[in-house]
Amino acid sequence: MARATWNHGAVSRVFPVRPRGPHTAFVLSGGGNQGVSQVGMLRALLERGILPDVVIGTSVGAINGAAVASMPDLARVEQLEKVWLDLTTEQVFPGGAFRRAWNILRRDDHLVSNIGLRSLIDGSLIAQRFDDLVVPLRVVTADLDTGQELVFAAGPLHQTLIASAALPGIFPPVRIGDSVLVDGAVVNLVPISHALAGPVDRIFVLDVSDPLTDRPLRSPLDVVVRAMAISRDQRFDLELQWVPEDVELVVLPPPRDDREFFDFSGARQLVDQAVALTHRALDDHELRPNRQRRRRWWSRWFDFD
Repeated sequence: MARATWNHGAVSRVFPVRPRGPHTAFVLSGGGNQGVSQVGMLRALLERGILPDVVIGTSVGAINGAAVASMPDLARVEQLEKVWLDLTTEQVFPGGAFRRAWNILRRDDHLVSNIGLRSLIDGSLIAQRFDDLVVPLRVVTADLDTGQELVFAAGPLHQTLIASAALPGIFPPVRIGDSVLVDGAVVNLVPISHALAGPVDRIFVLDVSDPLTDRPLRSPLDVVVRAMAISRDQRFDLELQWVPEDVELVVLPPPRDDREFFDFSGARQLVDQAVALTHRALDDHELRPNRQRRRRWWSRWFDFD
């Protein structure tokens, strides 16, 4: 695993945002359109007064994580929520089916442009550079040439986020320095180990990646997501082995999300469900202090009445 840095720009500075307490990391997984549920998780965490000292994200989780790292307060989460509620398929995947087919015919390296990703980042009021963040951020990417996992912590931020969310074959790869980068979820969908790079007392994992289920495969993208889910489960088990016994680990449960990859409808309901699930999970966790190291001490989804 390699750590990437820019030749210009200092390492992210830390600004105090709360009284001294447990050193807390937020880890946000990839998950495409399912990233909307992370907005509800973030809202619930901040409502409980749980603020991050460091944020680690990959793919869409890097974008959501960058928003809260820019300013970890409910006003910024509300802005992020508004962006997600207004998202449409055409915004994220512009050009339609004809354009995607044309890109295949002309043998391009992607199906759609990343202009939709750029508008998502711009609308979320994310800082321009790592230096400008209130909370340190680590962004996971994958080097398409070497297969290495590259983690960025300094320099210009927006282009790094575009690279971390560049799903191979769908969005164009992004060149930064000598590296050609794609979606960090290819190598590390739930990057827990990077939370251990510095002092940490507790880790909250906002994992919305698609689980291995009997969900039907309805498109080529569903196959890609299922393949990443297989990799996720294997890497997740490996990452857990690196978490020391004295570090509190809380894996938050996402709501059930059976939408197709291109579908951005139903965002309001998913955010609300994620808020409720997170509050319930935190209540349950507080009653079970000796069970923090179990991978899942609740079912992945609670039943909603």
